[in-house]
Amino acid sequence: MTDWRDAEPATGPISLRGWVLVILRIVPLATIIYGGLIILILARAIEAPLYGAARPITPYITQGVCKLTLAVMGIKLARQGKAMRLRGALVANHASWLDIFVLNACDRVYFVAKSEVSAWPGIGWLARATGTVFIARNPAEAKQQQQIFEDRLRAGHRLLFFPEGTSTDSMRVLSFKSTLFAAFFTQDMKSEMYIQPVSLRYISPDGVDPRLYGWFGGMDFGPHFLWILAQPRQGRVEVGFHPPVAVHAFKTRKELTAHCEAVIRAGFEAVSR
Repeated sequence: MTDWRDAEPATGPISLRGWVLVILRIVPLATIIYGGLIILILARAIEAPLYGAARPITPYITQGVCKLTLAVMGIKLARQGKAMRLRGALVANHASWLDIFVLNACDRVYFVAKSEVSAWPGIGWLARATGTVFIARNPAEAKQQQQIFEDRLRAGHRLLFFPEGTSTDSMRVLSFKSTLFAAFFTQDMKSEMYIQPVSLRYISPDGVDPRLYGWFGGMDFGPHFLWILAQPRQGRVEVGFHPPVAVHAFKTRKELTAHCEAVIRAGFEAVSR
């Protein structure tokens, strides 16, 4: 039986019409993203001396850029529920690199990403500028990283992470890992933190491979990005913000992880293609 990770990705040769669409979309996208990055860096230069770790201004710039990016790409965003304003974090299933733009367009959050992302051309710069928390896979650094995690939460940042640990073909939700939930179960954190599950499901346009927006297997970012821009019609993404839960209502991180996975899986499966 073929594993979904080994299946052929939903990409192919780009037609002449497709390349025209790529050019028409990529120029305004570059202007929006990198113009926004310059504005964000300048704003942060003023914001940091005044507010330190707090970021009362720059997240609004990130959110605006992400909304405009989705609009230029033509991907419709449908949202149900509201992002919490409680202290804590949001967790979501992970289907694509597009998740970053989608979730930033919905709410002002700070992502938790693997350390390799910081070195990716283009994306790494954006991630660092927007306050992403980078986590290495080295067990020797686990304690130090948990401290960084806790410091950001105490600073009032609402973090967002993907407990699956990897993106998918957008057709499934993988089992959640409980590792990052451990930061919420320290004595000082457990009594005041909340977790909000968020489900994402991408709907491809009619007649197009349903895995269009999924980023999986050995897919490279560049070809997948161009393939999406080349589509004459775009689909939509459904985002469901589910009720937040208090961390202290769960005895262990594994119980909290299981709850979040069940809620997100149900939200994912409730969306019809």
